[in-house]
Amino acid sequence: MTNTIADYHLGLVFLSYVVSVLGALTGLLVATYIRRQGESTQFGWLLLAAILIGGCAIWAMHFIGMLAYDPGTPVAYDTAITAVSLIIPIVFAFFGLYCVARWNESWLAILGAGTITGLGVASMHYTGMASVRIAAYLSYDPLIVALSVVIAIVASIAALYVVFNVRGKLRYASALVMGLAVCGMHYTGMAAMDIEAADVDVEYFSGALTPSTMGIAVTLAVVAACSIGCIVGLSRGLEEE
Repeated sequence: MTNTIADYHLGLVFLSYVVSVLGALTGLLVATYIRRQGESTQFGWLLLAAILIGGCAIWAMHFIGMLAYDPGTPVAYDTAITAVSLIIPIVFAFFGLYCVARWNESWLAILGAGTITGLGVASMHYTGMASVRIAAYLSYDPLIVALSVVIAIVASIAALYVVFNVRGKLRYASALVMGLAVCGMHYTGMAAMDIEAADVDVEYFSGALTPSTMGIAVTLAVVAACSIGCIVGLSRGLEEE
């Protein structure tokens, strides 16, 4: 078993970045409603933005990236751990966005929110990797793991800085940076992985989610994000007319 560039479907790798940018863009569109001038924090919008960023920009991107990887042996995913890996980025994104809204987009708030969001990206990735069911032993290079976390944090801070400090439509370019944060962290984390074939009992795969099932789940997340993005984007366009 190997873990090289040749083991990845580059079309799906590119798609994982597109999906991450899409989720980030939709989440940021929704995030503009979290706190309007003179209004208190709107927790409904905050939760929706966190679900979009955590569920699509981070979680869906991760599993598309996993579908892009072919280790040469069947792969499945533990159901419970996969569910936890979905909740984690949503919770981190929620508190990250809350920090920015609560402390009026200050530099300290952006640094804190970017750190929280970056840690959420990393936590989701390694929890998602813990859900992997494969006839192999997985180990990680600690230095590359640390680098992957730094990439996620720095790029997340940069993305939040752009969205809250750049005016006009250019602010949504932050979605491109957020996509780099998530994908950069994911593929650096994958580069840290060493895979070694092992014998495992068939029960190890019992009740696990298959790649096709994960593909359906990811598709639903992306379609939901697209639909919400279109609705929110249209409503904002009507408001500005």
